[in-house]
Amino acid sequence: MNEARRPSPRRTWFLALLALIVAMMACTRAWESDAEPWGGVSGPLTQAPGQGESAGPYIQARPPGAPVLSPTPDSPHPLPGLRTEAEGYVVQAGDTLGQIADRFGVSVDDLAEANEITDVNVLEVGQELDIPAPEPVATGPGFKIIPDSELVAGPVTAYFDVPDFVYGLSGYLIYYEEEVEGNVLRGYQIVQRVASDYSINPRLLLAVLEYQSGWLTDPNPRTYTLDYTMGWEDANRQGLYKQLTWAADELNRGYYLWRVNGVASWVLPDGTVIPIDPTINAGTAALQYFFSKLYKREVWHRTVTAEGFFKVYQELFGYPFDYGYDPVLPPGLTQPPLQLPFEEGVDWAFTGGPHGGWGDGSAWAALDFAPYDEPLGCNQSENWVVAMSDGLIVRAENGAVIQDLDGDGFEQTGWTLFYMHIETRDRVEAGTFLRAGERIGHPSCEGGFSSGSHVHVARRYNGEWIPADQDIPFELDGWVSMGAGSEYDGLLRKGDRTIVAENSHVPENRIDRK
Repeated sequence: MNEARRPSPRRTWFLALLALIVAMMACTRAWESDAEPWGGVSGPLTQAPGQGESAGPYIQARPPGAPVLSPTPDSPHPLPGLRTEAEGYVVQAGDTLGQIADRFGVSVDDLAEANEITDVNVLEVGQELDIPAPEPVATGPGFKIIPDSELVAGPVTAYFDVPDFVYGLSGYLIYYEEEVEGNVLRGYQIVQRVASDYSINPRLLLAVLEYQSGWLTDPNPRTYTLDYTMGWEDANRQGLYKQLTWAADELNRGYYLWRVNGVASWVLPDGTVIPIDPTINAGTAALQYFFSKLYKREVWHRTVTAEGFFKVYQELFGYPFDYGYDPVLPPGLTQPPLQLPFEEGVDWAFTGGPHGGWGDGSAWAALDFAPYDEPLGCNQSENWVVAMSDGLIVRAENGAVIQDLDGDGFEQTGWTLFYMHIETRDRVEAGTFLRAGERIGHPSCEGGFSSGSHVHVARRYNGEWIPADQDIPFELDGWVSMGAGSEYDGLLRKGDRTIVAENSHVPENRIDRK
């Protein structure tokens, strides 16, 4: 999880971290088409595995009154135009060649060739790059794979029982165990944890796992899937947990890039640039993007059409559009009143503008605040994070606290608030109902990666991360969040007053609730 307070070129420690990241990237590559996906299950499943006959058909997910959707083309989605000319770029702290290639819609190989780069894992801050214009092929398929509601951990996932489904099959996943942050977790528990953290539908994670590795139905999966279940061969991402977190982050990235009209094409591992069909939907865009990281053109095309991933999903869970609960965000949605997440009369610092809700692939849904009167770094704080609204605490673990505002006890429905890096000491317990301003716990470095004690706050609606810099303003006590074009950069504005996000404690980012 990318939970560090806003990185800054001014901080020398970050350059050291950059060098470490570059070294780690040297061992990363996709399966591409050298290894085909598993691509199938042992047979059609028309009833929930592990359920008795009285349970009836498995597909009973559509809530009463929810619309029945079919995979007909959407109205054309506004897409940014493909670049037709080369342009320049200056390398910033934290950049990798792969990230720059993604941003400009070209392959790493083409970018390296244009700049005579012999080692794609080495870049220098300030280095000037020539970004070639992409050379696109035919537009990608318009086949819709899943509805948007099958990407997010939303209303139709609230009653899905992951262990019941997994143990109804005979695959390797039921035997798998792995240590995650000091705790030994079963395979299904890892799926549940990743789904909850990233707010990704657990059905989707299971289907991708089956398509890539066969772990749901095959008790003896292929040897090379044991370390790289998703097919992303990175020596630092071995094991189910790290492979699933990578997959969830990339699925989120494709989904939320589509949501903000931020992508025009997919770049495959073989350098093929495929313009996106504008009539697909965000859920389909997520899968097209995810598989574009793994497969060359022929395998990718088969994977994202009717005989690929869609077929496996349908064999596991039934027709995906029977689960449709769209739009996930109803028209005219507005945020309920929220206050700043700290007590009156205490100074805090606004340290992070809009950035990922969980990981760097999700919407830029989060803001960061740190106690102003405490030293930088991971220190035990005596300050308090408080509830931004009235609501029920439905989860409090691993540094995270989730508050449900609609009172139904589900974090998959309606508005929920996400508080991260809450210290275990004095932390509120799940099942507690808090009023706005009541104490949640102390800011810390617990949960995810953090360079200093702070609180990371974000919003979700029906499981979808709500950006802090888009159409539904993130407003706290009248302060409205605005982005500045780069992750962690941004400002808060209230009337004629402006506070700029800074990774430090300075007068320019000081804020209180007076």
